[in-house]
Amino acid sequence: MTIVPDLNWLTDLNKFAVNRLPAHSDHRYYVTMDEANIAGPMAMRYSLNGNWKFNYAVNPDSRPLSFYQLDYPCSGWGNIHVPGHIQLQGYGKPQYVNTMYPWDGHNEIRPPEIPMDHNPVGSYIKYFTLPENMKNKPAFISFQGVESAFYVWLNGEFVGYSEDSFTSAEFDLSPFITEGENKLAVEVYQRSTGSWLEDQDFWRLSGIFRDVYLYTVPEIHINDLYFRTELDDSFSKGMVQVKAKLMNSLKAPAKVMAVLYDANGNLITEKSINVLGSQWTLALEADQPKLWSAEDPYLYRLFISIYNEQGSLVEVIPQKVGFRRFELVDKIMCLNGKRIVFKGVNRHEFNCRSGRAITKEDMLFDIKTLKRHNINAVRTSHYPNQTYWYELCDEYGIYVIDEMNLETHGSWQKMGAVDPSWNIPGNKPEWQNIVMDRAISMFERDKNHPSILIWSCGNESYAGEVILNVSKYFKKMDPGRLVHYEGVFHNRDYDETSDMESRMYAKPADIEKYLSENPKKPYISCEYMHAMGNSLGGMDEYTDLERKYDMYQGGFIWDYIDQAIMKKDRYGQEFLAYGGDFDDRPTDYGFCTDGIVYANRELSPKMQEVKYLYQNFKLVPDRDGVLISNESLFSYADDYELEYILFYEGREVSRNQLQVTVAPGSEARVEIASMDDLVVEPGEYCIHTRLKLKEKTLWADAGYEIAFGQFVFMNKKQVLTDGNGATGDLRVAHGDVNIGVHGRDFSAIFSKQVGSLVSLNYAGKEMISLPPAPLFWRATTDNDRGFSQDFHSGVWFAASLARKCVGFEVKEDIGSVSVTFRYIFSISNEVSVTICYTVYPDGSIRVKSDYHGAKNLPQLPVFAVSFKIPADYDKLEWYAMGPEENYADRSKGARLGIFQNRVSETLSGYVMPQESGGITGVRRVSINDANAQGITISATAEPLECTISPYTAFELEQARHHYELPNVHYTVVTIADKQMGVGGDDSWGAPVHDKYLLHADEDLSFEFIIRKN
Repeated sequence: MTIVPDLNWLTDLNKFAVNRLPAHSDHRYYVTMDEANIAGPMAMRYSLNGNWKFNYAVNPDSRPLSFYQLDYPCSGWGNIHVPGHIQLQGYGKPQYVNTMYPWDGHNEIRPPEIPMDHNPVGSYIKYFTLPENMKNKPAFISFQGVESAFYVWLNGEFVGYSEDSFTSAEFDLSPFITEGENKLAVEVYQRSTGSWLEDQDFWRLSGIFRDVYLYTVPEIHINDLYFRTELDDSFSKGMVQVKAKLMNSLKAPAKVMAVLYDANGNLITEKSINVLGSQWTLALEADQPKLWSAEDPYLYRLFISIYNEQGSLVEVIPQKVGFRRFELVDKIMCLNGKRIVFKGVNRHEFNCRSGRAITKEDMLFDIKTLKRHNINAVRTSHYPNQTYWYELCDEYGIYVIDEMNLETHGSWQKMGAVDPSWNIPGNKPEWQNIVMDRAISMFERDKNHPSILIWSCGNESYAGEVILNVSKYFKKMDPGRLVHYEGVFHNRDYDETSDMESRMYAKPADIEKYLSENPKKPYISCEYMHAMGNSLGGMDEYTDLERKYDMYQGGFIWDYIDQAIMKKDRYGQEFLAYGGDFDDRPTDYGFCTDGIVYANRELSPKMQEVKYLYQNFKLVPDRDGVLISNESLFSYADDYELEYILFYEGREVSRNQLQVTVAPGSEARVEIASMDDLVVEPGEYCIHTRLKLKEKTLWADAGYEIAFGQFVFMNKKQVLTDGNGATGDLRVAHGDVNIGVHGRDFSAIFSKQVGSLVSLNYAGKEMISLPPAPLFWRATTDNDRGFSQDFHSGVWFAASLARKCVGFEVKEDIGSVSVTFRYIFSISNEVSVTICYTVYPDGSIRVKSDYHGAKNLPQLPVFAVSFKIPADYDKLEWYAMGPEENYADRSKGARLGIFQNRVSETLSGYVMPQESGGITGVRRVSINDANAQGITISATAEPLECTISPYTAFELEQARHHYELPNVHYTVVTIADKQMGVGGDDSWGAPVHDKYLLHADEDLSFEFIIRKN
């Protein structure tokens, strides 16, 4: 029966797959054992990636209706690259929205309606000729990912139709293919019924964005394999169960041989069976199997060989097998009998130039980055990923929550309010099949990957019978994995959908409340620490729960990578663009930039905190040794080398390396030989302890640091010299407007009119480009914006720009001259700030700033003194916490040391300019020019917080992109007593935790010394 394609399928809930082949496992197959051993490219596949002819139409009415016909001329069409998105190759425009549907405000529709007036259509043409090895054999085509619905023709004949953007769609081409030139035509629609189910927080794009290939099969072909490993209660006996389905209409094998090898190629066991029928099973046993985990991702190699009736080998299937057991034991998730903690991230597939059409190189970078930073788990938010990603997770060792392609966020939550009045799929039986199809496609494709521990029923789609039935399907098909779904949090009638309590952005106190009230399920934060812009503050309050509650089993940071797209500004310069930059409306603007990795795959400074808080080995050193707590499940400290380094005032004094043995789940103290003979001089000492890889791994070289801990202590009291008592005379010049303090080779001028230090000249070089002034404002971070910091604390913005100097005092002492300014502010009659400058004969200046607070004022973003110096002074050397930026609530991963960078490097790559480059624990910082001349700023008693930037807080505040920032003319020096934390519980209203705030009614004081280098 001839099937006529119909546009009505785009809105027909029952037409999501026409002539599409049943989903099956993603295993590889070969015709010789040599090919199977190498397991390289499959000779029976033929890639159709590359340039295709292409036509873009803004809606179906303007598409070329008969383009698929053999005689339709398309030589004049443009080209498009496959895989790739239509909107990133010059056709149409990308659109970023989060929860709302992309047509909101344009069309008044309800599911399953779609906007046909703006439903872009991509018409693709590919001419190909079958390679010799595929002629006279069955021919099939596989589309690994097409967004969101597409029709396929070959040589003018209709082949099939499919929805579901993120799992493979395959069709039989055999009835239509020729041995000569073939014309493949594909019509891709951006909007379909599936679009209602794909309301993920991502860029709305379309097209053939994953691989396309032809494939054939041998005369006998196993189309579907299901490998399940089982372990006895002692974990000493393992079994691999293999279930196979043959492709219909092909011959049955006479014999099947299964051979299991260990990772070194040693034979473990083998079995052969004679086969009757199209389905069969077999089981292989292994004694004392080595178990798979993220810590030791040990994979066996299993070969399934198929022989025909003549005894000839016709097909070989190589399969990597990991023995592992994942289960609930006494309400706790356990892997191989041990309580597991997910130290995870959510990960979109994304590349700043190609969108979700990512490469193997992208994935290799990602997997190595995860491993290098102690991240052991990934949630595939919010759709199945490319098959290669799961292969990498199997091999490198990453726990996976595999999430089906389902999100209907905009159907039940509007501007944060829960309103499921027209939620889909809910309890609507008409949506059951299309939703279940997505679950089946994911399960059947991905079921053989040991890295997948949990199936997820999708994301943010509320709750109901439809999703509950999906959960029941997973549990029926796969008792060896658990099922996750967060949406039941909003409707407890369907609580059985999820095997675990899963919440998004719950505060630590809320999590503790759940865990302390006799919970029925273990807890994970499927999304937490919203890492938008300068964020991730307070993450330690979550990771601390891992050791406090057994049923707290970790979380997944939102998210891994910024979704920003490379674009050119009007002057041809590239920049990373966010929602709205493509004139896309509606849009959610910069909400797509919430990764711990920048969109160009550079690491953000937030990763420093993640690596530390996620480390399995906790190192707590002191002067005599180090306590090592091994929180690994299966790894011994023997794989690492312990390094123990002593620093004095930031300079290395000694370094020792030790071999250590600490069993999983235990702790041990390692004693160090006495260092009394090294700790002699008065001052500050610091001990760094590090665990480094002994041997090279897949993801890092030998010597790579995997864990860190430090201990800081003082030896006696070090007296900080500030010029007090230095020899030399000071000359004071009392002018009508200015007071000049002059010494040998320096001068300082204070202006009564300006109300500040206006000149600091060392050996003829002026250091003050803009006078110091009190500062209470920082450039608003994304989290600040989400909290409406400008609304709550905007008075401090005004106070930073406008002040009145109401006091001026000069005091001349022997060996010093002090000049004090007192400022008041219009925001309150009680608030005042004094800044006292004390000049010494050696040219050093002690600066002391005091803040007198008042009640009934909002929190202060910062209390600081800020000034400008010439931009030529752009080389920095810090003795402080580092090396990456750090803040009061994001400094656990920082270490005390001496670090160098440039002023330009302190401006972090957050896509929207904001406060960045802050450093805590500053003992001193030197700011020099190319001749190593400049100034050093030093703390006196308590360490400072400093930001040294090319821009003021106000310049950053006004810019929404980096290209909007002005040319650099100054180095802006901001010395702070304290700055509020950056927060990170969420980015749409969560305040910074109270202990990291500056309250306006507290009196504050700090001081520092400026001296010439």
